[in-house]
Amino acid sequence: MRSFVRGALESDASGLPDVEVVEAASGFDALRLLPRGPYDLVITDINMPDINGLELLSFIRKSELHKATPVLIISTQSSERDRERGLSLGANAYLVKPFTSEALLEQALKQLGRSRITMTPPHG
Repeated sequence: MRSFVRGALESDASGLPDVEVVEAASGFDALRLLPRGPYDLVITDINMPDINGLELLSFIRKSELHKATPVLIISTQSSERDRERGLSLGANAYLVKPFTSEALLEQALKQLGRSRITMTPPHG
């Protein structure tokens, strides 16, 4: 899943030409990486080894450095209750697996306040 997310975010068609993806293999690894931030966006799975994505989200929202960082949760947990729980804990968006790279990019761009539409200056 991490490879899929990285590939989607780093693709030439992503609309994110300047993206740098930092990966964590577990929730604990993610916590160790947080002090290296700030980050523009955190994408986390709920089901991770050590510390789950909801616990990670709680740490992020309590951090002065990261409390305003947009967080996108990805999860196989698809009930409305699961979604509401993630959003009530401070996630900005919740994407249910399986999802397409296009759906992931749409949410990432939305959270970053960007658009895939690029304007080209008029020739003159």
